[in-house]
Amino acid sequence: MVSTQAYGTWPSPIDAELTASHDGRPEFVGTVGDEVWWTEPRPAEGGRRALVRRRADGSTHSVLPEPWNPRSRVIEYGGTPWAGAPRVEGGPLVVFVHFPDQRLYAYAPDGPAEPWPLTPVSRIGGGLRWVEPQLHLERDEVWCVLEEFTGESPTDVRRVIAAVPLDGSAAEDRTGVRELTDDRNRFVTGPRLSHDGRRAAWITWDHPQMPWDGTVVKMADVTAEGEFTGVRPLVGDIDESVVQVEWDRDGSLLFVSDVGGWWELQRLRPDAVADAVVPTSRLCSVRNEEFGGPLWKIGLRWFQLLDNGLIAVIHGRGTTALGVLDPETGELVDAVGPWTAWAETLAVQDTRVVGIAASPHTSYEVVELDTATGHTRTIGVAHRDAVDPSYHPEPQIRTFAGPGGREIHAHVYPPRHPDRTGPDGELPPYVIWAHGGPTGRSPVVLDLEIAYFTSRGIGVAEVDYGGSTGYGRAYRERLRGQWGVVDVEDCAAVALGLAEEGSADRDRLAIRGGSAGGWTAAASLTQTDVYACGAISYPILDLEGWATGETHDFESQYLESLVGPYDQVPERYRERSPVNHTDGLTAPFVLLQGLDDPICPPVQCERFLTAIEGRGIPHAYLAFEGEAHGFRRADTVKRALEAELSLYAQTFGIDRPDVPRLGLTK
Repeated sequence: MVSTQAYGTWPSPIDAELTASHDGRPEFVGTVGDEVWWTEPRPAEGGRRALVRRRADGSTHSVLPEPWNPRSRVIEYGGTPWAGAPRVEGGPLVVFVHFPDQRLYAYAPDGPAEPWPLTPVSRIGGGLRWVEPQLHLERDEVWCVLEEFTGESPTDVRRVIAAVPLDGSAAEDRTGVRELTDDRNRFVTGPRLSHDGRRAAWITWDHPQMPWDGTVVKMADVTAEGEFTGVRPLVGDIDESVVQVEWDRDGSLLFVSDVGGWWELQRLRPDAVADAVVPTSRLCSVRNEEFGGPLWKIGLRWFQLLDNGLIAVIHGRGTTALGVLDPETGELVDAVGPWTAWAETLAVQDTRVVGIAASPHTSYEVVELDTATGHTRTIGVAHRDAVDPSYHPEPQIRTFAGPGGREIHAHVYPPRHPDRTGPDGELPPYVIWAHGGPTGRSPVVLDLEIAYFTSRGIGVAEVDYGGSTGYGRAYRERLRGQWGVVDVEDCAAVALGLAEEGSADRDRLAIRGGSAGGWTAAASLTQTDVYACGAISYPILDLEGWATGETHDFESQYLESLVGPYDQVPERYRERSPVNHTDGLTAPFVLLQGLDDPICPPVQCERFLTAIEGRGIPHAYLAFEGEAHGFRRADTVKRALEAELSLYAQTFGIDRPDVPRLGLTK
């Protein structure tokens, strides 16, 4: 029987501990012989990642015991941290990056030995780091991207493609490591070797471009000794983003480019005309969909070639699907299943395609598509309902009108409970979620953090504000020079739109976000009167500080596109920074920060707190040791969620005795 109870006071079986235990998702799927491998989170084990293998008999096993943690820190966001290959004797060999020391290690999981190091530790700056390893057993080497710090500053860094011997001879010093490229390009991805072994292709870009702004594909001839010669550009520019390249068996190069306004799959044939590159060709008709995404990590893959000439692709507009493309006819057939979000990782094995996907009613799973039969099945990290699915939030995919009538995409999750409804005449409180990036988006998937609030009678609206990916380059570039304006306006338009249509209580609106979303949340609280309170996690709060040495190399010039060149518009940096607008802040807030964060360091929060000192604004600051950018430990996620709920309860006048009361100071 459904009973009436005030919004926000509903009882829920989804507590913070349960939510924290399901935080994170599998990543970086690959095949090793007839096995499928991937990494997955372990929140209860200090937030480490585990490397898991699925054997041919269907059983799954952890490859590396605790505390081994395959995760790279290259460009701080990392990328593919492992590679494996079968051997004639001794079972498979795996090479991986261990997170604590960032060294490359090799390991034979079916043998008696422990993992052995392949690379040394450097004490200079952030040391030596590696990402996207690729095994070449015939050369007894692993090729990967090397990130080397040359000084103490986070921008004293060089990146090259390097070959590391597998015998461990480079474990104490760099003897034996071969650098295959020079460091004239600031950023590089791992090389793709052609099927005949004669050519390699990779992606490069340089400051101030970000990889979603402009990249260039480089190609080199590969000698019998494994050296790169004749390096030259193939495709790409400062205003064309190429995010993946792969060789076909006929010697042509497939790549994803947004030169036409959407990330689309294209082909070029380097040998078609001597010493020239012929025009590229699209592999499917214009669909106004994305076949790629932002290259936040090194080694992401949106497509893979099958042996029969077909191509597995991840594509979509807002939501994503796994499809099989016939490059000859342009026909695209999507896999059958409930999944609405596919992670940027694919592997192929004969006629099978393996990816990682989720839906509004399932968490991220490892999914296999057999292209010969069209059959799909879950083969790893199978979703198990942690609670009755009647508590799961139901997404509404909406489009709101923003300033000037521009479209704003959002996913709205109204309060949902099988046994409760709100009183007649009462509207629910709502929290606006601003995603990070800001070049990112919100996937339409089951998220227990959303359910944590909706099952208690608090609505959630995820806003894909201007600048988000998934809707074409023009939508993405709305934020160019307008960060702190368009994102703030779009979030406010969704919040007020929900209130005006009678879905949300105008007086009980909140905003939350982490990283760039934390910036948007803080900017919204200091520049508008839309929200009654806010939760701000590991944010950017002072643009001048962030642009002058307070962040890592990858994003150190990101603000040139988001705000403008600092040397030309310094006043814009000051005018938009929340730290300089605390006089407009009246709403209570909670500030959540990892003390080991190299991207948005604690000094940003400390400066903001100094600026509001003595202002009488109720607030709390929770800083977590051992956490960096984004929280991974179960106890941290639990504490942060309970603090956020307590803030809303106190601000909205809701009685929530089931969570510790957050101490707010003035």
